[in-house]
Amino acid sequence: MDKLRAAEDDDRREYRVEELAQAAGITARTLRFYRERKLLQPPRKEGRIAWYGEEHLARLRMIAELLERGHTLDGITELIDAGESGQGVADLIGLAAAIVAPWSDETPVRLDWDELKTAFGDQLTEENTAESIAQGYISVREDGITHVSRRLLDATTELVDQGVPLAAVLDASRRTREHVDAIAEIFIEVVGEHLLSALAADTPLPPGEAARLTERILRVRPLARTVADAQFTLAMDRRVHAEYDELLRQRRDGNEAEN
Repeated sequence: MDKLRAAEDDDRREYRVEELAQAAGITARTLRFYRERKLLQPPRKEGRIAWYGEEHLARLRMIAELLERGHTLDGITELIDAGESGQGVADLIGLAAAIVAPWSDETPVRLDWDELKTAFGDQLTEENTAESIAQGYISVREDGITHVSRRLLDATTELVDQGVPLAAVLDASRRTREHVDAIAEIFIEVVGEHLLSALAADTPLPPGEAARLTERILRVRPLARTVADAQFTLAMDRRVHAEYDELLRQRRDGNEAEN
């Protein structure tokens, strides 16, 4: 009975502004800012004192979690508004997380200047470094660089080892990026039009729709990578055969000219 009473007391616990902020791990100023943005439910007023409960603490913890996942305050406000209009906040949060979750699983790698010099030698020029920064692949530190993808860095190093100049690799990377950005845009258009069109409507999502859309997105994500990979390899087959046939034709024409 005492434990039950203690649990009930915890559920009824109330906080002043400073106490709630401390419990949530934020400043009182931040808490007041959330109240101004209507991210937090109104407190219970007793005279001039505002009292907050466990539901306010839970809301603050949810806001902190969403911010850590990369959501903006405007996006969080929309999620909360949708929840208060009768939609499931948990389902909406799951949908938002599925939409903005990273598609890549690349592992960043750090190298010091000596390691870079060993890998690229005289090709580690200011021009090549600037191009790598411009393409968003590296960030420069005083003691070296951080590359966004170990796989891409390993591939670049291997290409250079095989005799492809680093400048040529970076040029190919820049041109490839233009095409893959276009592929990504096409896929986003298809998904947006045929799978996520309900999000563009002004009306709230029907019950269970957010969860259904989340499941769709999770199913589609690996399919997109499969389609992109298959299309690329098929394109490589076509181009390699075409180039080889052209090479044979040129040799044949050259032999006929000599004769």
